[in-house]
Amino acid sequence: MLKIGDNAPSFCAPNQDDVEICSRDLAGKWIVLYFYPKDLTPGCTTQACDFTDKHSFFDDLDAVILGVSADDTEKHRKFIDKYDLTITLLSDTSKKMCEDFGVWQLKQFMGKEFMGVVRTTFIINPEGKIAAIWDKVSVRKKKSVKGEKIEILHVDEVREKLQELQSKN
Repeated sequence: MLKIGDNAPSFCAPNQDDVEICSRDLAGKWIVLYFYPKDLTPGCTTQACDFTDKHSFFDDLDAVILGVSADDTEKHRKFIDKYDLTITLLSDTSKKMCEDFGVWQLKQFMGKEFMGVVRTTFIINPEGKIAAIWDKVSVRKKKSVKGEKIEILHVDEVREKLQELQSKN
């Protein structure tokens, strides 16, 4: 299992336009790499739309956002077109990236066990090291603050962590 401070596994995968994106080409940049189960499903759509809505905040932090699933590039293109997504989606049909990052795991749903992507987000620093990890991500969670229920967006947690990490550099 990867931990903070480990070298991020190198990767190359096609994006929604069948253009290969490789970690070596992103050296020197901050990368928000998030793994999600499946295009066009409720939680994954919410997550992709949240990252799209906050995309400019990440641009201001000079960070690249990459979403990864085992869906093919054609399905990624449909997902992007349907929801006007501005983020880059990588296709990992071989599941090599998912396995390298440790997110291809045994899951359970309605009493059935199967292998699948566990929703996980990594921040990779410009030196190629894992700087932050969120596993078993809840895209949106409710929290009680002074008796009032508020919604916490995962994308905001990631942005705040990225700001914090960059302020230490």
